[in-house]
Amino acid sequence: MDLDIVNMVLIAGGTLLIPILAFTASFLVWPAALINIYYWYWRRTLGMQVKYVNYGNYTFCYITRGRPGPKPSLLMLHGFSAHKDMWLTVVKFLPKHLHLVCVDMPGHEGTTRSALDDYTANEQVKRIHQFVESINMNKKPFHLVGTSMGGNVAGVYAAQYPADICYLTLICPAGLQYPNDSKFLKQLKESGDTQKIPLIPSTAEEMGEMLKLCSYVRFKIPRQVLQGLVDVRIPHNEFYRKLFLDIVGENSRYSLHEQMAKIKAPTQIIWGKQDQVLDVSGADVLSSSIPGSQVEILENCGHSVVMERPRKTAKLIVDFSSTSKDGENHKKQD
Repeated sequence: MDLDIVNMVLIAGGTLLIPILAFTASFLVWPAALINIYYWYWRRTLGMQVKYVNYGNYTFCYITRGRPGPKPSLLMLHGFSAHKDMWLTVVKFLPKHLHLVCVDMPGHEGTTRSALDDYTANEQVKRIHQFVESINMNKKPFHLVGTSMGGNVAGVYAAQYPADICYLTLICPAGLQYPNDSKFLKQLKESGDTQKIPLIPSTAEEMGEMLKLCSYVRFKIPRQVLQGLVDVRIPHNEFYRKLFLDIVGENSRYSLHEQMAKIKAPTQIIWGKQDQVLDVSGADVLSSSIPGSQVEILENCGHSVVMERPRKTAKLIVDFSSTSKDGENHKKQD
């Protein structure tokens, strides 16, 4: 979730030879500004443009590169409390000729947020379909990619709008009945406190614990930097709490599980073997219900697959769309 920012800290403190104390102090004072500069730099470097589109009085913010061509366009849906720029680590390794679109999910970053909106998976699917129609992306079928919450929405979208999708990639998606409880789900059950959700940190210590929960890779991060990351998130925490309660509510918790049998598109399932947020056992649940699905289990990788293994993720996505065939069901150990 915030691992790309952690990477920024490591680069700034070492590779670019900026004194780590000065950088840390700057991050503490101007965390939002430095984060915005970081994303601006990578968007410009990778040729990604920020755009806005309206559907009625609702605004979607997205980044894009290229134009529709012979290869299917890619639409990428991020996870809970993230944003469109989290995909930049993967975009770096995708072919430049591909048409790419990464959208801010409902209520996130530059996309409209309203306290009156319903953020259940089915309602988010309706919003994403509005976005797709607004930019005419479904003139021909496209490759839909989603991770975590975005994976839940992507899977339900493919079930409800099969004509729009030619390929589907689900990266450790939410919305399933998992045979095994993850560390995160166990913590939720033991706590029972909706004000203490491990994915919604409000202190530097909680931020550090969230990063450990989401990533198999361990970083030594200065406390001041953790505090800076928390300071950026705190103004949004009430929204994140509402969003979380909506997507885990009775009408949304198992949305993907309930509709996965309707998915007709060739489907790729990617999961980190050491995922502590959503247990890897979900991969078997999906593959047993989606004929011809291809499963990739990544060793030494946690929930933040996109951040931990961006090069591998990009390669898997491109290879899948190039070689996918109906009727195959492979399970590979990486």
